[in-house]
Amino acid sequence: MALAVALVSLLVAAGCGDAGEADRTSGQATATEEARAPQVIVETASSGFDAAEVYREASPGVVTIRSIFGGDEAGAAEGSGFVLDGSGEIVTNAHVVTDESTGSRKPAKEVFVEFPDRNVVPAQILGFDPFADVALLKVDPDGFELHPLELGNDSELLVGQPVAAIGSPFGEQQSLSVGIVSATDRSVQSLTEFQIDGAIQTDASINPGNSGGPLLDAAARVIGINQQIETSSGANDGVGFAVPISAIKRSVAQLEDDGHAEYAYIGVSSQALYPQLSERLGLDTNFGGLLARVVPGGPAEKAGLEGGDKKLEFQAGEYRTGGDVILQVDGKDVVQPDDLARLIAARQPGEKVTLTVLRDDRQEDIELTLGKRPDASSAG
Repeated sequence: MALAVALVSLLVAAGCGDAGEADRTSGQATATEEARAPQVIVETASSGFDAAEVYREASPGVVTIRSIFGGDEAGAAEGSGFVLDGSGEIVTNAHVVTDESTGSRKPAKEVFVEFPDRNVVPAQILGFDPFADVALLKVDPDGFELHPLELGNDSELLVGQPVAAIGSPFGEQQSLSVGIVSATDRSVQSLTEFQIDGAIQTDASINPGNSGGPLLDAAARVIGINQQIETSSGANDGVGFAVPISAIKRSVAQLEDDGHAEYAYIGVSSQALYPQLSERLGLDTNFGGLLARVVPGGPAEKAGLEGGDKKLEFQAGEYRTGGDVILQVDGKDVVQPDDLARLIAARQPGEKVTLTVLRDDRQEDIELTLGKRPDASSAG
């Protein structure tokens, strides 16, 4: 995976101009002294989808973000973002305004926001959420006409529906690309070892510098923020992914409250069962989360859950077997690979959940108190 943020020189981060020529493999950009005119790049079209109208409605609320981290190694970065409300709050990716080169994730020393009218203003980082890769910024709104974008609903997305991405790929500000929703409910890399669940996959062009910019539906509503590309070169020859707006809303609500975001934690890694694997294992179920590992000292171990102690190679896959199978969380089936993580993430640390578990051919209900997700862990 490649996070779609453009690394830029300190001159770009400190100045008011757009990024100039870019190395389209590494995402490096250099500065120019004058801003370029906005560009519209329409890559695909769909009947009933007016890309020009989406751009007209949304582009005034899309901004370019430049971060200065300090130090020779960290340097600076450039990405995109969008105006959330009239008070000056702006949403972007956490990786646009934070850096982990020193071993722990730190906010940028300075952040600047450039608006479509070429005004460049300093921004305060209200907080960032490395689990969802979301950051909340704030600028002083006095003297500016802000254009907040309307938020949509990713639960209504259909594969094949048209979408638009607006941002600053390779420093080319206010660029539009158009595509479709290629898939929904993907699990993608976050800034921790946990995954972002429910991500939106798109073939709209996503490149370094697009990070934090909005992915929009036909009504110019934000359905996600563009976060990364899966590519071997670092440029858009792969597929793009966006953090879903449902995750963004949850993250922003917490960041507005105290600048931090917390997620519930069960402390397991699991593998999804499917009919043929269940038959091979002789299990009386064709769905569920097969527990491969239980984290020592975690909530699951304290509740008595058990991980696998054997290995099985089957149908080109390797599985840890012999452990419990989680069939349900509070009565909701665990079917898809990310169902367990999604159902747990929807709860709050400290809450109690009831897990329906298959153990030794018997079903039993186990009550578990959820913990707080650590910053980095290999557990699910």
